Amino acid sequence: MEPLGMTTVFLMTCFSCLLFSAWRSKSRTGKQPPGPFALPFVGSMFHLNPHNLPESLEKLSRKYGPVFTIRLGPKEVVVLYGYDVVKEALIDQGDDFSGRGILPLFDKLFQGTGIVNSNGETWRQLRRFALTTLRDFGMGKKSIEERIQEEARFLVERIKSKHEQPFNPSSFLVHAVSNIICSIVFGDRFDYKDEKFVTLIDVLEQNNRIQNAIQTMLYNFFPTILDHLPGPHQTMVKNIEAVNTFISEIVTDHQKSLDPTCPRDFIDAFLIKMEQEKGNAHSEFSTDTLTRTTIDLFFAGTGTTSTTLKYGLLILMKHPEIEEKIHKEIDHVIGRDRSPCMADRSKMPYTDAVIHEIQRFMDFIPFNVPHTVIKDTKFRDYLIPKGTMIFPMLRSVLYDSKEFPNPEKFDPGHFLNANGTFKRSDYFMPFSAGKRICAGEGLARMELFIFFTVILQNFTLKPVMDHKDLDISPIISSFANMPKPYELSFLPR
Repeated sequence: MEPLGMTTVFLMTCFSCLLFSAWRSKSRTGKQPPGPFALPFVGSMFHLNPHNLPESLEKLSRKYGPVFTIRLGPKEVVVLYGYDVVKEALIDQGDDFSGRGILPLFDKLFQGTGIVNSNGETWRQLRRFALTTLRDFGMGKKSIEERIQEEARFLVERIKSKHEQPFNPSSFLVHAVSNIICSIVFGDRFDYKDEKFVTLIDVLEQNNRIQNAIQTMLYNFFPTILDHLPGPHQTMVKNIEAVNTFISEIVTDHQKSLDPTCPRDFIDAFLIKMEQEKGNAHSEFSTDTLTRTTIDLFFAGTGTTSTTLKYGLLILMKHPEIEEKIHKEIDHVIGRDRSPCMADRSKMPYTDAVIHEIQRFMDFIPFNVPHTVIKDTKFRDYLIPKGTMIFPMLRSVLYDSKEFPNPEKFDPGHFLNANGTFKRSDYFMPFSAGKRICAGEGLARMELFIFFTVILQNFTLKPVMDHKDLDISPIISSFANMPKPYELSFLPR
């Protein structure tokens, strides 16, 4: 074919795709949610800023309303923006919206297995088993509270070993928090100097840093192309493989020493369940699902809480007057001689309000973890086809100006009544809501209260610069907001 003919065919093909896209959008008027014009292959990319997708979606919501459609490459996504629509979907129509939406990068990393990324019967069985087993091994009970108190004491001693020298506390906090879920899943905590454990934490920290790279964010638009290109997204894959190897080795050790009459931890309980279902051809319990489920528990039990602690310390340095009020409340309720416990929380409304405000302000996962509708779903005036991915925007709830006046400002008063008592809010959804709410919410709340209170019981936070110059705005990401790196000194009280 002549070059001119090839060009003509190419242009006609592109024109046909554009006409088809326009016709498809027009034919759905009144049925599917509206949204910006999308091009073949690139979708809504030109309406979205990959460096700040939450801001892009906020602008689109002002134009198209609280329910609208975008395209990530060829994949349609319905965005829910605002408390009313998020609650309506996740709680009022929770069954319809209970599917897990898998972004291409998550699919590449986790292959649709485990608790977080699975669907259907696999998800139901694994979640039910995990919740029951985690409770059996102490989650939500006095025994796990005592483990957290013990780990908090280890953390305090480790901080004291720095002798008031400034340092980045990130790894200390990650190690301490990780050891709580490790004690449940693996049966024991790790020494802070354990080489394999330190390497594992370094891998997690590296993935947190590179998730903000442009290649990582663009992977969800062009996975087929980026699969063949080098970049930080490939490093993330290798890091997950390293975590998988680490956990697989622990599983193998457990298989060798398993006593079915005396399970030591989550892995033992899972192995026993595998043996019980050995004759079931449709069993969801296998070595692969064990490894992936363990990865999910390890990541979820480490990342959210440790990041909240890191962000919280930065915010308190920015607001020393808030830190001082917490110190006074701790001294009044607990004193300096005993470990904080969960029974103290109801007597410490200001500290409780500060922790809630840290979670609201940091907006850890602004998009929520994506959902899908499990069937053709009537939602308000729209019909959302089965399998459509859903972004129930948590940012739109946590930053609702009607519920939280001046939401861009850090203000513990958002969670305090006029008389100083703690004020609950239905808009507080950092752990999501409905069928897919975080399974470890109770554990995370316990960890946050005890770790924060122990740190502030023992130390005063000293920044390395004037507190007025500290930047508490997050490193914005498509996945999770992170605090900017910082150093501080911990001064004994």
